[in-house]
Order: sequence, then structure tokens, then C-alpha cells
Amino acid sequence: MLLEGNLVKLRALEPEDLAFLYDIENNTDFWEVSHTQTPFSKFLLKQYLENAHQDIYEAKQLRLVIESKESSSVLGMIDLFDFNPQHQRAGVGIVLKKEFEGNGFAKDALKVLIHYCFSHLNMHLLYATITPDNEKSIALFTNCRFQKTGVRKDWIYVDGTFKDELIFQLINE
Repeated sequence: MLLEGNLVKLRALEPEDLAFLYDIENNTDFWEVSHTQTPFSKFLLKQYLENAHQDIYEAKQLRLVIESKESSSVLGMIDLFDFNPQHQRAGVGIVLKKEFEGNGFAKDALKVLIHYCFSHLNMHLLYATITPDNEKSIALFTNCRFQKTGVRKDWIYVDGTFKDELIFQLINE
């Protein structure tokens, strides 16, 4: 299967994912990386789910649920955003529920997404932006062959402090 790894499978969002999506989008721990400043209503997220059928070429993004192959439990989400077919690139974001961290699920999901992007979407480049204090994400992306290619100085303002943002890229050789 195209969107299956050893541990996980990636699937489209379903209406039943509303509660999970609501919890993720309104978790203030993730707002720093998603550049969110206000909570999302269930009404707004329900509308988003109703339009989630849009093709990546139309929506310029793709959000997939990460599920355990073994139990079909929802583990997290992985996103393609800022999709640019002309330049064959997209950004990648991933979030995993805390209780599933450290079990190889994120790495497996990222490898599946990379394969999908390079073999099916004909992408040339994937990138991720990560703050220097997010050691787990840095390890994840570097373990999947992403290379640090730059730094945006004082890019994110959080809790009265500016943070740098590191840029990681993976080029389809």
C-alpha cells in the first residue's frame, strides 16, 4: 500500500476525527509551531473537515491522520503545506500524541510521506522549520536525511521572547 509503513498507515481525515482535530488545534503547546494565536471552534473545524476532500493541487495542503497499523488507533497527524507544484516543493509538519512518542511511529510516518511525495507527487524538495529547542523534531528530521540549511533569526515571538527557526530540507536526488 502506498501510504503504509511498517508501523503506521496514513489516511485522509474523516468526520469522526472532529474531536481529535479539535484537541490538536486547540492545544496551546502546538500554537508556537503552527503560528496560531486563537482557538478554533468545533463549527469551524467541522467546515474544514467537510472541505478536506479537496485535491492537494487545489487546497495547496494535505493533512493526513497517522494510525497504528496494529490497532487502528489515531496516533497523530502529518501535513504537507505551502505546496507549490511549479517548484515541486512543500513544507512538512508532524504532531504525535505524547503517549505515542518514542516508539518509532513519527519516523515511520515521515518515511511514508517522503516516499509518497517523491514517488507519487513528483516532488523535488521537502522542508521543515523547527525551533532550536525542539530536539525531538530535529532528531526526527535529521534521522530521515533532512539537512539543516539555514536559520531565521528571531523569527518566532513566544512568551515575551524571540526564537530562531531552523530550516531543514530534503532534496529528492
